[in-house]
Amino acid sequence: QVQLVESGGGLVQAGGSLRLSCAASSRTFSSYAMGWFRQAPGKERLFVATISRSGSITYYAESVKGRFTISRDHAKNTVYLQMNSLKPEDTAVYYCAGRFTNTARYYSLLSEYNDWGQGTQVTVSS
Repeated sequence: QVQLVESGGGLVQAGGSLRLSCAASSRTFSSYAMGWFRQAPGKERLFVATISRSGSITYYAESVKGRFTISRDHAKNTVYLQMNSLKPEDTAVYYCAGRFTNTARYYSLLSEYNDWGQGTQVTVSS
């Protein structure tokens, strides 16, 4: 099990940028595939981006492709979500998720993740 703590959320104008961070407690961070999900008020939690345990494979939701970038730093046990060209519809609570794995694949389904952070609010004003 890994404990995850997100940070970096806030209020930004449309067209702006934010970088979210997710710090992991586990010494076996390199064995975890990681993902970002988001949940807008009154809506279900949706997939945003995922990265394989090595960091060599990434995958994005169509709604953020070309604007968001997921990355990880094994030395810092941290995964990042760089968000550019933000839109009001990106407003949501963003959650970091982790899944221990022995494979090189990524995971894009909410049900595939075992560990979750507490979330960080991102608000994009028009």
